[in-house]
Amino acid sequence: MSVDLTVVVPAYNEERRLGPTLEAIRAYLDDGSKEGVRARWELIVVDDGSTDRTPEIAVEAELSDSRVQLVQSDRNRGKGHALRLGVLASRGARVLVTDADLAAPIEELECLDKALTDGHVAAIGSRAGADATIEERQHRLRELMGRTGNFLIRTVAVPGIRDTQCGFKLFDGDRAREAFAASRLRGWGIDVEILQYFRRAGWPVAEVPVRWAHQEGSKVRPFDYVKVLAELTSLKARSLRPADLRPADLRPADLLVAALFLVMAVALYSGRWVAPGERYLPDSLQDQNQWEWFFAVTADNVRHLQNPLFTTLQNHPDGVNLMANTVMLGLSVPFAPVTWLFGPAAALNAAMTLGLAATAVAWYWLIRRRVVRHRGAAAVGAALAAFAPPMISHAHAHPNFMVLFMIPLIIDRALRLCEGTRVVRDGVVLGLFTAYQIFLGEEPLLLAALGMVLFSAAYGTVRGDVARAALRPLARGLGVAVAVTLPLVAFPLYWQFFGPQSYTSVLHGDNAGNSPLALVSFAERSLAGNEKTAGALALNPTEQNAFYGWPLAALAFAIAVRLWERAAVKALTFTVVAAAFLSLGPRFRIPLTDIVLPGPWKPLSHLPLFESVIESRVAMVCAPALGMLVALALAGLLTSARRMTAARYAGVAAVALALLPIVPAPLRAVERAEVPAFIADGTWKSYVGEGEALVPVPLPDPANAEPLHWQTTAGLGFRLSGGYFNGPWGPDRVGIYGAAPRNTSNLLRDVRASGRAPQITDAWRRAAREDLAYWNAGVLVLVPQEHDAELRVTVEELLDRPGKWVDGVWIWDLHKGS
Repeated sequence: MSVDLTVVVPAYNEERRLGPTLEAIRAYLDDGSKEGVRARWELIVVDDGSTDRTPEIAVEAELSDSRVQLVQSDRNRGKGHALRLGVLASRGARVLVTDADLAAPIEELECLDKALTDGHVAAIGSRAGADATIEERQHRLRELMGRTGNFLIRTVAVPGIRDTQCGFKLFDGDRAREAFAASRLRGWGIDVEILQYFRRAGWPVAEVPVRWAHQEGSKVRPFDYVKVLAELTSLKARSLRPADLRPADLRPADLLVAALFLVMAVALYSGRWVAPGERYLPDSLQDQNQWEWFFAVTADNVRHLQNPLFTTLQNHPDGVNLMANTVMLGLSVPFAPVTWLFGPAAALNAAMTLGLAATAVAWYWLIRRRVVRHRGAAAVGAALAAFAPPMISHAHAHPNFMVLFMIPLIIDRALRLCEGTRVVRDGVVLGLFTAYQIFLGEEPLLLAALGMVLFSAAYGTVRGDVARAALRPLARGLGVAVAVTLPLVAFPLYWQFFGPQSYTSVLHGDNAGNSPLALVSFAERSLAGNEKTAGALALNPTEQNAFYGWPLAALAFAIAVRLWERAAVKALTFTVVAAAFLSLGPRFRIPLTDIVLPGPWKPLSHLPLFESVIESRVAMVCAPALGMLVALALAGLLTSARRMTAARYAGVAAVALALLPIVPAPLRAVERAEVPAFIADGTWKSYVGEGEALVPVPLPDPANAEPLHWQTTAGLGFRLSGGYFNGPWGPDRVGIYGAAPRNTSNLLRDVRASGRAPQITDAWRRAAREDLAYWNAGVLVLVPQEHDAELRVTVEELLDRPGKWVDGVWIWDLHKGS
């Protein structure tokens, strides 16, 4: 027998609420004063694999009323699967789906019923309208997360519907069965999938304000909205054909360019690819040890479902705020399986190689999309943007400053906002891109934003009409982007700035700006560079942040003069000059003189965020701008005439001659220091108990972080005191490199540096006992090294007993009775 109305109630572990819910629904539908669609009804309860008494309660209702039916799933598969079973089992001319908590009372059915009577084929309850009545609200944080998630869902998937997730919806029966039969999702995303089906079919849907009250014990969690987005993304990916994944103008030449970039990246790291775990980049100083440790500890946190923002494996017992250190969770988390299988050295090398190639491809895509169409010109410009001398300098062991594939995507999305065609959607995407980039590197994002501001200011000055037209959609889109980004990064950023072991700003010297000579000199790894000249103009080999060479500077000047009539050239030229000027720092010396002048960075140097920037890095902004200028010049030379003339050949040759001196040589790699057998063979396990630390002599610090390599070799099996990281120091919590100094760590560091063993007094011994107790040290370990004899004498005097030679190291067992 056909029925007028089917009510479908999905239930999972609802023994507490299901009985009263079924009773309320039956009482309402049996009310004699109600006519129409409720004259003949059925009630379907779908048990989604409950482990409590939910099925028994439904069976009791079924036995007492033949209009109640129980449909069961063999196991818990999700709300989407349960709704699909229930709707497909229905016979009603209209089908109501409602949650088991009746957060929207069954009496609200009348409002939805009226909408269908007025000609709609679906009516969905909404909590978002001005006429909706919220009788009991959720917790503020839960409500904020829910609204944000709902905003993302409706913007990306079903624009125009303000509340997709309210569990109270009435459908035309036949159309509901058709839509649910075609559905694929098993989770919360099925609401959106069904609404998308109705919209594609052209069936009118009404959004109806309803009464709603939050019910305790709700199965919906704020982060389930993220799962909905993931489900919808997966659904879209499954529906795409290979042709859909390929850009319309993708050609074999584009794939060849991408392959070329990958070959260049592999060649750069060829010295390590021979044996990643056994090779070391000496010009990385101690940064390779640090970054391998970052990848290892992130993979360990993922494996054990631990907090990825903090660890006590280093700097025991205080720990390390990983969010306040550039662990690149956006890269180290996806590479966790690689770390588990092949180790942190191989994972880091793969991430940096692939990341550098991906960055070049991203710049190539942006330049072709926004600057020039000529593939060869775009490839050269992208190669300069990704493989410029500053990027190669950071390629030694700063992946956060050379894996920058999100920056071109962010720039493109910001430009799309200026066009004003799909402001909300582009704003959402920009927000998601920005949130991800924050987990790749915040300082590169800040520098990219600075570069975009410089370019926008110049371009807006030249093309005021374009700037005025773009201002409103850009402002609106940026507001949307901020609204999307903040909920995603609020807690990690709170942890970074206010969590344990957070700090205010990092001390990196009084003046870390570039010398003007650095802008036109050659980097150490450039073909025309040399170690002595570059070393005299940079903080260290990983911070050669300019070094574009005088030929490229001359070429950029010639391009600017030749193409000055173009607004983009004026803006790019201003960006290069302004970024180079800012990179001089708060003060700079005029070359070959003793004259020191205030630098352009001075007004920014004390501002929040900018105060921690190493100002010489601002010159990295020049790389993509120079790449675009070169691309514009080459495109003009290669496409403006049917055949090449002598002048055009000369122009191409000039570009080649300007770029040739800065072509990077492969990074220098050497055999890695051997891990002591005491560590590698696991002997340490007999000396380090639960909660204790292994204390190297001297303690690891930014100048000597080899013990971090010991730790990753041992599978992070022991904790270390000291370390190489950024952490707080003093009452003002100023950021420093390494652990907060203590008497014993300072003493051992001074002995290592000077080679002199001081006279040890009782005061030194008391301080050592206090420090060892603070570190909860289980064993002191001294490996053979420069001045190891003086270090051994110092430790023996501090502890008043000799060390013991075990498996290639001197140890002092600190356990009672040892």
